Amino acid sequence: MSRFPVKPVGAVVLALALLSGCATGDVPPGTQAPAERLATAVVAGTTTRADLLATFGKTKTVVFDSGYEAWLYQSPAGGGRFSEFVILINPAGVVAKTRQRPPSAPATP
Repeated sequence: MSRFPVKPVGAVVLALALLSGCATGDVPPGTQAPAERLATAVVAGTTTRADLLATFGKTKTVVFDSGYEAWLYQSPAGGGRFSEFVILINPAGVVAKTRQRPPSAPATP
């Protein structure tokens, strides 16, 4: 057992914190998807890990000792910015929860 156990809700918060730096800069292949498509295709309690891989491809992932996983997809939002769609997958491989984060404000010089 982990010295610092992470509960599912805490896992989403932790994943957002760990992945928050991913909203700008170069995006690795396979992590971009239209926000509308993510919002309609990913259904908590129904969509599986295999469905995500088949529909959207591999992406940035954080795996927790509890067996939960947090996956991050990004959607272009214009001006070099991206909104983030975080998916929490339970140990059985089914989406437990999703959260969408709007794009951050553009950096000022």
